[in-house]
Amino acid sequence: MKPRAKLLHKTCTTYLPSASPAHFYGMPDGNIYLIFSRFYNVAFDRSGLEFIFARHTEFSYDYENDKIFSRDRAKKMLPVFAETIDKPNPKIKIVETIRDLKSFGEALSYLNTKSEHKLKTA
Repeated sequence: MKPRAKLLHKTCTTYLPSASPAHFYGMPDGNIYLIFSRFYNVAFDRSGLEFIFARHTEFSYDYENDKIFSRDRAKKMLPVFAETIDKPNPKIKIVETIRDLKSFGEALSYLNTKSEHKLKTA
């Protein structure tokens, strides 16, 4: 399987509702997906780690030219820096939450697999 997700930005401190790092990926479908993790309670005095896959609704990605664009009509044609996509009050749509992944590497592999499957069925 050929990797499809292109790492756009990786940050340890983010505006997302998590104390964990966040990774932002550009995808061939023109969307920007982000992966971040957070803790959840398994039982009393025990917690686990879940990975959140979300789509950024404020930005799009030109996969062929490796450029990020705002979806705001007034700024549509102006490319933005990768650091700009991690901003206060981000508008994201959570696509999936998975609790059986162990690392960001596994999460990236999962994102690539989902991308491959989505493109084959499209």
